[in-house]
Amino acid sequence: MLEPQRRDQALGMALLAPTVLLFALLIFYPVAQSLFLSLHRVSTLTLRTQWIGLANFRALFADPAFRISFINTLIWTVSAVSLQLVLGVGVALLLNGRLVGRSAARGLLLFPYLLPTAVAVLVWRWLFNDLYGLINYALMSIGLISAPVPWLSQSPNAMITVILVGTWKFFPFVVIAVLARLQSIPESLYEAARIDGAGRWAQFWDITLPQLAGVLSVVILLRSIWDFKEFDLIYLMTGGGPGISTQTLPILVYRQAFQLLNFGRGAAVAVTMFGFMLLFFAVHVWVTRRREVEA
Repeated sequence: MLEPQRRDQALGMALLAPTVLLFALLIFYPVAQSLFLSLHRVSTLTLRTQWIGLANFRALFADPAFRISFINTLIWTVSAVSLQLVLGVGVALLLNGRLVGRSAARGLLLFPYLLPTAVAVLVWRWLFNDLYGLINYALMSIGLISAPVPWLSQSPNAMITVILVGTWKFFPFVVIAVLARLQSIPESLYEAARIDGAGRWAQFWDITLPQLAGVLSVVILLRSIWDFKEFDLIYLMTGGGPGISTQTLPILVYRQAFQLLNFGRGAAVAVTMFGFMLLFFAVHVWVTRRREVEA
């Protein structure tokens, strides 16, 4: 007979086994398969593989399209995440105050995040249309521009437009996370600050921002990973164009693997992306541990 403690441990492992197996099938197997393909040349006719080592990665890093796509990905990720944070924190602070219609505003705030990406892109492409778009019409009506602006067919307008649409689509996630943390900050901290003569700006820097540091670090990590691998919004907005001025790494994976049928090169791009996302996670863990040590 097993001891009660060992019996409980065995039962716990048995209950966890299906979840671990499912996790391995859904996560580890695709990653391992991508790594395997990135080290091989795959025949598009027979799907037979030939070992070529790091040749896919060497060709990839020598390709100007990869460098441009990587720079575009960094521009998109840094700009979109930064704008989402600024807008999200600002709106969360506004909704946390005494605002008329606050409940209705919170409900409407979720609309962009819940709206299917294909529907949102269809609406924004119509609004940004060069000839009959409502945005060009409004700007010309008030005299800000004298001719229609090619928002999606000219660089750098296309990248700016995609970043703005991405910010609008995803900033509600930041609002929800930050607002939940704001409502858990003790009011006594603000009362003590007001007694000491601290104004609103001082309260924000000395109380609100330090209290939000933990949730903001998680939000930055998640949004950086999600935006770094964002495909559908950018592809549906511009298709990576004009030219490759808005082509990011996920779009490069799609073009290499499914348009050019170069599965090995596409897998190499995917493995490279996975490495950068692991780097994001490692930086987050390092910052979190350092903050815990300092605390």
